Amino acid sequence: MEFKDELKKYTERLENIKDTLQTEEATKMSLIVPFFQLLGYDVFNPLEFCPEYTADIGIKKGEKVDYAILMGKDPVILIEAKSVNKKLDRHSSQLFRYFVSTPAKFAILTNGIEYKFYTDLDDTNKMDKEPFLDINLLNIKDAEISQLNKFKKQNLNISEIMDSASLLKYNSLFKNFIENQFKNPTDDFIKLFLQPVYKGAKTQSVIEKFRPIVEKALTDYINELLTDKIQAALNTTVTSSNVSALNIQTNEHWDILSEIKDVLKNTIDVNKISLKHTGSYTAVLYEKNVRKWICRISLSGTQKLLILPDINKNEIRMPISDISDLKNFSEQIIEVVQRYLHPVLLKEVLYTRWGNYEMPEPYKILLEKGPRKNLKKL
Repeated sequence: MEFKDELKKYTERLENIKDTLQTEEATKMSLIVPFFQLLGYDVFNPLEFCPEYTADIGIKKGEKVDYAILMGKDPVILIEAKSVNKKLDRHSSQLFRYFVSTPAKFAILTNGIEYKFYTDLDDTNKMDKEPFLDINLLNIKDAEISQLNKFKKQNLNISEIMDSASLLKYNSLFKNFIENQFKNPTDDFIKLFLQPVYKGAKTQSVIEKFRPIVEKALTDYINELLTDKIQAALNTTVTSSNVSALNIQTNEHWDILSEIKDVLKNTIDVNKISLKHTGSYTAVLYEKNVRKWICRISLSGTQKLLILPDINKNEIRMPISDISDLKNFSEQIIEVVQRYLHPVLLKEVLYTRWGNYEMPEPYKILLEKGPRKNLKKL
């Protein structure tokens, strides 16, 4: 059974029992421990999944975090659990203290429904104030499932997760900022809109005058954008392809880019890799050149596909179950890039109805400069 299907089965159980749990201990045993068991950890082995892990803070001894996932003898992930009926907004400070006192790279704050993932992007060994990943299991998206899959025991790769954590964190912060500005735009935000269109002084009275205009313009733009997308979907026979392409652009392209960069980081300058989205697939390009496409990923329809070009640019299609499967084709992807780095001159072929013929080498006229030296005297 695929991870996505296992997670769906777990969330159905979560929905059924969450209202019956009244204490933190009940939340741990009924929701949190089974969740980490789903991720592949041996929750009954204290050498791997340690309950009440001691995290002494300075002179304060005996401080314990609810759970720690260990590699060898060192904690890699700290887990602080709260009751299912508690909000997590005010409980990160306790986990912050534990994080500083241990060598752990990740910390998770959870109430069994919401999972907040933290690391130390801003200051080394100091837990960030904002999570880089915030998941609600009752409203989880496909892109979040892909990120969660990286925390399975068999997939856990610290450097790989750290590479994508920064993108995830700032992507989330930007989305939250945009959402807040749409609901209640600040003075600075309105000034930003006024800058190119209003040449007078941006006084407070001017800002208040334009505030409702900016709010309405933003709302109208979003409504028109959604209407156009819906209309485009209704006017095509492959509605799911449009929806999937939009979803990839907004959520999953970071994952594709991250996976491909990780595969090619020792082969080329990964800054020369870019993405191009179409209605049916996402293309990975080298040097932003559509003729140098490295691979194409199709996530629409019933079957997900990785498409690679052969030496003649013919498509080789291989089924995948998730974006994380791309690393299983590392050798083939690297081979494609090597052809762009070290091109082999192929003979041009003339295709006709009577057969295919290799074109002859072009004629070359070699003329030596200067006076002729092979003249004979008469």
